[in-house]
Amino acid sequence: MGRKQLTGQTQYLPLKVNYSGVMPIIFASAILSLPTMILQSAFSSATWASWLSEKLNPPSIWFYIISAVMIFFFSYFWVATMFQPSEVAENLKRSGGYVPGVRPGKPTADFLDFTMTRLTFAGALFLTIVYVIPSLLTITLNLNFVVTSFFGGTSLLILVGVLLDILRQTETHLLQRHYDGFLRKGKIRGRGRVQGTGAAATSTALVYLWAFAAVLVLLGIVAWVINH
Repeated sequence: MGRKQLTGQTQYLPLKVNYSGVMPIIFASAILSLPTMILQSAFSSATWASWLSEKLNPPSIWFYIISAVMIFFFSYFWVATMFQPSEVAENLKRSGGYVPGVRPGKPTADFLDFTMTRLTFAGALFLTIVYVIPSLLTITLNLNFVVTSFFGGTSLLILVGVLLDILRQTETHLLQRHYDGFLRKGKIRGRGRVQGTGAAATSTALVYLWAFAAVLVLLGIVAWVINH
């Protein structure tokens, strides 16, 4: 999405496909695990409780259906709670920006709401696939569920998100430190060192991230070989 201000420069309004992150998966997992815990503790001897507990856990098809429905619900619920298209449209209008082909004000808010609805559907579908991957690997490849959960979608999604946040904070800290040194020295040539340091820090951090991902993949392969 683009917006054009009075200077003539085209800027962009970032809209995330996975706006809610892993929160829908966390909510769905917590809600699905609660009935099972209650049934096992309060009605452990009842036949119907065992049957219902079996339906609420993998590899039951009802587990995947309920999980998908809850992930979609919480994805849209999170976006509806945290993302306010009318406020974003008003801020664009105040700053002199606009979406090309869309009138400022309510039409812009409606356009943002329609766009986020479609993006949220794609993000919820992605989260659903990521969530069911460990269970499917456990069933099809006869792997240990603990191993597939650790190397599977949700754990890696959380891990990569935390690592990316750490990398951004590290880069910001390095840039701030060198920028402060530039202000103290008062030298224009310090700008080149700031940009170079930031780029070098980002490149090094990405190398570490890919190396860590490769180690995780290697450990997953070793675990699969040992299990067989």
